[in-house]
Amino acid sequence: MSPRAKITVHTLHEMKRRGEKIVVLTAYDFPTARLEDEAGVDVILVGDSVGNVVLGYENTLPVTVDEMVHHLKAVLRARPRALVVGDLPFMSYQAAPEDAVRSAGRLVKEGGAEAVKVEGARRVEASVRAIVAAAIPVMGHVGLTPQSVHQFGGYRVQGRDVSDAERVVDDAKFLEQCGCFSLVVEGVPWQLAQRITDAVRIPTIGIGAGPHCDGQVLVVNDLLGIDPRFTPRFVKRYAEMGEAMARAFAAYAADVKSGKFPDIDHSYSSD
Repeated sequence: MSPRAKITVHTLHEMKRRGEKIVVLTAYDFPTARLEDEAGVDVILVGDSVGNVVLGYENTLPVTVDEMVHHLKAVLRARPRALVVGDLPFMSYQAAPEDAVRSAGRLVKEGGAEAVKVEGARRVEASVRAIVAAAIPVMGHVGLTPQSVHQFGGYRVQGRDVSDAERVVDDAKFLEQCGCFSLVVEGVPWQLAQRITDAVRIPTIGIGAGPHCDGQVLVVNDLLGIDPRFTPRFVKRYAEMGEAMARAFAAYAADVKSGKFPDIDHSYSSD
């Protein structure tokens, strides 16, 4: 079996043109990135969701550029053929275009990212255009944007009424005009996601947006069932790793307490 060709932003455009679905997963470390790449994942997103699912933050807002660089470097050590996209964290790009280019440049130069992702549309226009002008590919993000959680009053589905749906469609078209190479469409009715996918020439990547986007993304911890308490409607759990890990930890602790582990078979002997 010949090795997969390296996935680029141009590959994704060709996949949309052919009607081939795009597989996207988050990863935050070397072993996960290696396994995802071996499984044929097309895009690895080193998301600011690392704040929630790895670092223990309440939401994505405290994540820093330094933390994103750290996790990007771990993922890139797997030398994935997947395209690696890094999230620009909250307030690393909103204040000024100069901040945006500097932050994006760090993710690329220090972290090894091959593209960056931003949330929002018109309010970050100058930043998006500046990053694109610096020759860094930008993935947009419309609908439910987690960095706006306080503005939304929680993680609420967007675009359910006519006026809000028009806003989300306008955001998607606007980001395409600004030069984004693809869009994450999150937390919107499936009918709206289908409309957006038909309205733009760039690939759409859905999460909680139904089956009609050009691709799909999930947070890897959700897919694996690491936290059994987190069960949103849009997540399909392909494993129950959280329960399996808890059982393994308990069995190990019991074996150590009882003296059952280590036994001679798990010990070195002298000559």
